[in-house]
Amino acid sequence: MIDGGLNAYHLQYLLFGALWTIGLSLIAFVGGGLAGGVIALCRVSPIKAVRWATIAWIQIIQGTPLLVVLFLCYFGLSIMGLELPAIVAASIAMIVYVSAYLGEIWRGCIESVPRTQWEAAECLALSRTQRMRLVVLPQAVRIATPPTVGFMVQIVKNTSLASIVGFIELVRAGQLINNSIFQPFTVYLLIAIVYFAMCYPLSVWSRKLEQRQQFGNRGTATPSVTTA
Repeated sequence: MIDGGLNAYHLQYLLFGALWTIGLSLIAFVGGGLAGGVIALCRVSPIKAVRWATIAWIQIIQGTPLLVVLFLCYFGLSIMGLELPAIVAASIAMIVYVSAYLGEIWRGCIESVPRTQWEAAECLALSRTQRMRLVVLPQAVRIATPPTVGFMVQIVKNTSLASIVGFIELVRAGQLINNSIFQPFTVYLLIAIVYFAMCYPLSVWSRKLEQRQQFGNRGTATPSVTTA
């Protein structure tokens, strides 16, 4: 029963917004991860034109606020005659944003694999594709896991900007509730608590993965290429 203050219905609506926040975060991570993987491989491509094209993409996206990317995807495409629902426009904007950052993160992880590993694989007469698939990428994935998990926190928090195009995620749900009960301190405190509950486990997981990797680097030698 609605009595003019915060009630169970409002809490349920906030939970609904939190679920959409998680959903948009997963869409952004999966879509952006697939695109970011391609960008990372293009960044280390032996073809100069491909490298420069991906560098330009990364610099443009990283130099543009996510809010502007959201506006371009939602309002810009509609001006061109392509009307998109808020969820689709927000998903496209988040995927574009995440692809640039994950692509650069993973590029750094690929290039951090010791050059001796690249050279040893080349000495075994492996093709470039085989070198990447069998030698470089398995080691790069282990290096990339902690920063990737840490970046997931940024993805979750940045979904709050999707409210600007009318997508009802956690922040937008809180705004609608506050417009009806006018209790901003209580509403936004609850929003902060929910964001903390979603982001803190990811932060802890990222730190544990980083510590485990550092311990593994001290306790074991660098993986080497061996022949069967």
